Amino acid sequence: MTAIPSWYERKFEFAFPVEQYPNIAVRLRGTPAHLEELLHSSLHDRLIAKPDGKWSAQEHAGHLLDLETLWLARVEDFVRGGEPLSVADLTNRRTDEANFNAQPLDEILSNFRQARMKLVDRVGELQPDFFGRTLLHPRLKQPMRLVDHLFFVAEHDDHHLAKIWELVS
Repeated sequence: MTAIPSWYERKFEFAFPVEQYPNIAVRLRGTPAHLEELLHSSLHDRLIAKPDGKWSAQEHAGHLLDLETLWLARVEDFVRGGEPLSVADLTNRRTDEANFNAQPLDEILSNFRQARMKLVDRVGELQPDFFGRTLLHPRLKQPMRLVDHLFFVAEHDDHHLAKIWELVS
């Protein structure tokens, strides 16, 4: 049994100032290192164990990789404007079908690091006025600024890092 609440039950209030972007950027840049630290110290059997048929630690890492394309697409949604943000596959079919447990861990981690750096580099190219742009989040049904989207990504990262920590501890 997990002590971590379901991601879909989370509620978000985006009341912080846009100027918090640098703090959020540091969190986003740090996720690959946190992920590597959590996983490299674990035995392979522990990484691919699927308690109660749920995702393994390695599958959680693969899920983080899978979502990088969505996060980047949403950044581009803010750049182009227009509603709503790109929609996520709430069934997570891509992660379920990827068979991350059969893939080399180092490949998953390397691909995640590369994809994440692409995201933070793209965001780093944007002018400050982009961070206050607002679009509707399709699942939450609430307005979200670009800086809120990046916070959302960081929170999603932390959710899965906590799940991984719980699985490998």
